Amino acid sequence: MLTDDQITAFHRDGYLVVEDVVTDKLPAVQVEYEGLLDRLCATWGVRGVDFEDKIIRAYMEGFEWFQPLDISLPGDRIFANTPMHQGPAVFDMMTAPKLLDLVQDLIGPEITSNPIQHVRIKPPAPVVMEDETRAHITSTEWHQDRAVALEEADQTDMVTVWIAVTDATAKNGCLQVVPFGPNPEILPHCPNKQTSIADGFLNDAGAISLPVNKGGVVLLHPLVPHSSLRNYTKGIRWSFDLRFNVTGQPTGRAHFPEFVARSAANPESELHDWREWRDLWEDARKRLAVSPHIDLHRWTSDAPYCA
Repeated sequence: MLTDDQITAFHRDGYLVVEDVVTDKLPAVQVEYEGLLDRLCATWGVRGVDFEDKIIRAYMEGFEWFQPLDISLPGDRIFANTPMHQGPAVFDMMTAPKLLDLVQDLIGPEITSNPIQHVRIKPPAPVVMEDETRAHITSTEWHQDRAVALEEADQTDMVTVWIAVTDATAKNGCLQVVPFGPNPEILPHCPNKQTSIADGFLNDAGAISLPVNKGGVVLLHPLVPHSSLRNYTKGIRWSFDLRFNVTGQPTGRAHFPEFVARSAANPESELHDWREWRDLWEDARKRLAVSPHIDLHRWTSDAPYCA
């Protein structure tokens, strides 16, 4: 649980680093992902000495491993065979009591797992292609999480939980934030390399890096500007990016599945079976594969501040 001082700091600054939250859950997550990557590499003919080496080699050889390893569907066109991963170890980490305790301290006991969630595995910068723009591969541009959801969730009580699977340092690409003031608001964003805050709307001179050890988390308010650095080490930087919101409020991705992770008022509504979580996503994929594409972002390049 968070102390009163930690809760005050979060609401004042927009962020909080908490160590040793899901450390005990990570060995199973790593084993689950090693098996998944091994199966992919077997089909590609990619050889490597361990998970990290295989990730790097597969990227260098041009194989697309991100979407098969991700825990949600993509923002672009969805097909009946679009790959994704929902497994028992990841579900166990997402619903860990210690993690949900932190979320409850910030948004209350009625907690929904928001479908804006991703795995992030960042290869070393020297092997990343010069034209790479994907946020899970290279650096992430300055943005606010509220602004990269749809307008329906602009008033939703939400918190982002960024989980470090490997130690996150300034050298390997940890998060950085610009603490917000007393009246934070959504800043204009533009579809640049990524959806990011429009030029001239953020002074990042006071940016603070947020290193966190393996198993720790960074808690982010949906309005705090943040980005991530490039990975200048020889290894990977691995994290998960989860969100939770007050149950009954819009998620910002109504076409993607949510589930109740904790409820004091209606505990029987909680989801405890990872297979039901997987089925929700598989049902969504089946439905969306035959539906018109839904754009995930509200910002267009013809806005005055994007010209």
